[in-house]
Amino acid sequence: MPSMYGGKETIAGKTVVVTGANTGIGKETVRDLAMRGGRIIMACRNTEKGEQAKKEIVDETRSEQIVVKELDLGSLESVQKFAKEFNETESRLDILINNAGVMACPKALTKDGLEMQIGTNHFGHFLLTNLLLDKLKASVPSRIVIVSSLAHTYGKINFEDLNSEKSYGEFVAYNQSKLANVLHALELTTRLKGTGVTANSLHPGVVDTELARHANQGFLKLFFSGIGKPFFITPLQGAQTTLRVALDKHLDNVSGKYFADCKEKEASSRAQSVVDAKRLWDMTEEIIQEKLDSANS
Repeated sequence: MPSMYGGKETIAGKTVVVTGANTGIGKETVRDLAMRGGRIIMACRNTEKGEQAKKEIVDETRSEQIVVKELDLGSLESVQKFAKEFNETESRLDILINNAGVMACPKALTKDGLEMQIGTNHFGHFLLTNLLLDKLKASVPSRIVIVSSLAHTYGKINFEDLNSEKSYGEFVAYNQSKLANVLHALELTTRLKGTGVTANSLHPGVVDTELARHANQGFLKLFFSGIGKPFFITPLQGAQTTLRVALDKHLDNVSGKYFADCKEKEASSRAQSVVDAKRLWDMTEEIIQEKLDSANS
């Protein structure tokens, strides 16, 4: 059985942002946090579904501090708009949970022309995190929690074709984006040393959520829709590692680490490369700036 996080921390007076909060792990994360007394911003691409999820959670928890905001991580403009509004209206940010993601989708591009998986899972969250860093620094001790995947162990950053323009494989792109998540936490740790802001990544488990909705070919379709079901854990179980990394007092000074099943684990050798982490950061920053400059020209 997967581990359950038993911490009793309250987060009264604290503010948390959860991306992809209307379904799956994100929704269960919000549900738990709502019972702990914090102000929670549900950052959702589909605000209608977000409001439905909010109502369900409010009915159960009676929380009056849940807010739904629109955030499309496949649009750098949407990320900028969300961050601008957040920074203007919110006084603090204690925990940023980068949870949203897409998995193994047919080849598609974001609104900015980025491959959908690296664009949403990495680039969108990268920009969001950077734009919220000042608020995190002003609220220390604060945390950045990045939901990656065991799939990162199969990933490789293709620095020559990061955007999968030369070739595309659904899981090759997904694995790359999940490795990028772990490297993002690693480089954030280097850059945020001494600030009181920590950054860690995690594998939530093989969770039965909408994330696998695009796995529709051959064995994968059979696995995700049928024979694999006994191996899946529930979204509630999948949220437990996120909750530990976000809340556990014993992790106050822990940063740059990778967790799974509520325990610290060793990430893949590629995920521990500080050279690749910096290279990816620099390349990501450059590409985002090019996209923003192009959009504003």
